[in-house]
Amino acid sequence: KQGGRTLIRLGDSDIDYDPNFNFYVTTKMPNPHYLPEVCIKVTVINFTVTTKGLEDQLLGEVVRKERPDLEEQKDRLVVSISNDKRQLQELEDKVLKLLKDSKGNILDDEQLISTLNHSKATSDIIGNRVQEAEVTERSINEAREYYRPAATRGSILYFVIADLSLFNPMYQF
Repeated sequence: KQGGRTLIRLGDSDIDYDPNFNFYVTTKMPNPHYLPEVCIKVTVINFTVTTKGLEDQLLGEVVRKERPDLEEQKDRLVVSISNDKRQLQELEDKVLKLLKDSKGNILDDEQLISTLNHSKATSDIIGNRVQEAEVTERSINEAREYYRPAATRGSILYFVIADLSLFNPMYQF
């Protein structure tokens, strides 16, 4: 939001965002993997189903049903890691802009020195948070693996039922 307007960043420019806007993307990839921050903000509909892809989707649903706290923690963690990485990128961009715009001796530019000190401290804090978040994410994924057999069986069951029509047309769905 900027001055009452809702903007969206496209490349390096900000454009007005209309809440009625829908964007559809199609792909021929059987099991596309997108960045976590993209997956959280969009709805991915996969019309081609593979055993592994269905297993991954079912794992998410089983964990969401059995351990909603775990899945919610994983979602928050993905958003947190994404925000921290974005903040680091913004700090880098700010420092580079100040270096580029600096006139004369850069050691005399107090704003640049102050920004560098601030960005170093912030970078250290964010780096530690990202490392802690990645350790937490690994432990969450290990806990999720407990439910993998249920997701695997669900995936196998789907494909068995889908292939029943190959034996007899009566089993078409």
